[in-house]
Order: sequence, then C-alpha cells, then structure tokens
Amino acid sequence: MSFTFKCSSCDEVHEGMPSFGAHAPLSYYEVPESGRTDRCVLGSDDCVIDKQYFFVRGCIEIPVKGEAEPFSWGVWVSVSEVSYAAWLEHFEQEKRSHIGPFFGWLNAWLKPYQDTIGLKTMVHLRDDGIRPYIELEPTEHPLAVEQRDGISVERVAELYSLMMHQHDQ
Repeated sequence: MSFTFKCSSCDEVHEGMPSFGAHAPLSYYEVPESGRTDRCVLGSDDCVIDKQYFFVRGCIEIPVKGEAEPFSWGVWVSVSEVSYAAWLEHFEQEKRSHIGPFFGWLNAWLKPYQDTIGLKTMVHLRDDGIRPYIELEPTEHPLAVEQRDGISVERVAELYSLMMHQHDQ
C-alpha cells in the first residue's frame, strides 16, 4: 500500500510521499535574468556563477514516523571550488559514496521555515546516481530538528498545504 495523506487545506487525499525542490540555487535567481547566460552555467545537478561560486544539488531527507520513505526537500548547497572539483570528478561514477563529505552552505529558502539560507551542511555523495544526501548541522533550527527527530504524517500534510496552497491562505 502506498503512502497517502489528507491535505490540511483542501481536504483531498493525496497519494505518494510529496517532495519539493528548486530548479536552481537561490543565488542564480539573484543574477539579473539578462545576465544569466553570460554569468551562469546551470546544469541539472550543479551550477557555477561568475566562475567563482559553486553549487550542487542534493536532498534534505526528513524521516516520517511509521513510514519507510522520507519526506524530501530538493535543495542547492554552496560548496568551495575544491569540493566542487571533487564532486565533478566523481559525479559520473557509479560508486562514489566513499568521496567526501563536503562542507556547504544551504542556498535555498524553504518557505515553511524561517532563515534557511546559509544553514551549515555536509554533502554526502551516494552511489548509483542518487543525488547527494544533505545533512544539516545539528542545531535547534526547526528544519534541523525535523531532520534529526523525524515528523508525523500530519506534519507532511501541513508542509504540503504550506507549499501547495500558500496563495489560498
């Protein structure tokens, strides 16, 4: 049986564990649209801005109590040039989980939380082409607490509602 939950805004029952992600790092959107072609190189899993700011895409996974599959935030993390070079060197390899982890700064604004931009992270590469696991520094930030302690099915429904129906509220 697949995961289902009832949205706290629209009262519809949705099937499948939701996940949310951004197409590009937040810093990409800070570059004027007219300059992005010259200043940015955006791939599906990495981004370089002005040949000096490096970003990789990964997943902040939040355990859901009683469920096998986690809730996932697709996020971008700013990493050093050295870390980016190592990430790039091993990106195409099937077995790469032994590389790293790499320190990074969260470069995403996750609407349900305050102040997610610049949270400290560790980027853990995973094998078989799976996007890296993003581990938040174990602080008292609500997102870090949820990653550490897990969330309820009701919280999944609340996050879904906040992301999908925020304009309705």
